[in-house]
Amino acid sequence: QLQVVESGGGLVQPGGSLRLSCAASGFSVARFGIGWFRQAPGKEREGVSCSSSSEARTYYADSVKGRFTISRDTAKNTVYLQMDNLKREDTAVYYCAANPTYYDCSAWAFGYWGQGTQVTVSS
Repeated sequence: QLQVVESGGGLVQPGGSLRLSCAASGFSVARFGIGWFRQAPGKEREGVSCSSSSEARTYYADSVKGRFTISRDTAKNTVYLQMDNLKREDTAVYYCAANPTYYDCSAWAFGYWGQGTQVTVSS
């Protein structure tokens, strides 16, 4: 059974950092496209950062470029989202998603989703 489980969310002050983890089971992250998405209250789910299995294609939303970094550890079968210089507008539930084929960083392009982890940026 293919599964992804997010962790690492929490409360952080503006300017702080968090690292989200996405632990995969039932498949290898080295062979799947992986994406991080977020959804704030009253807003649509948006792609934050995604990468193809080879990491040759990597996408960052304009709002997070230079602050967030996606990476994967194939030995741990885990994908990370390092979030630095967090802003209040980064507050959202963050989801990890996976798909055997990478198309782009759109929610429709990912078939396997985690339950999400809450990130709150507040002083």
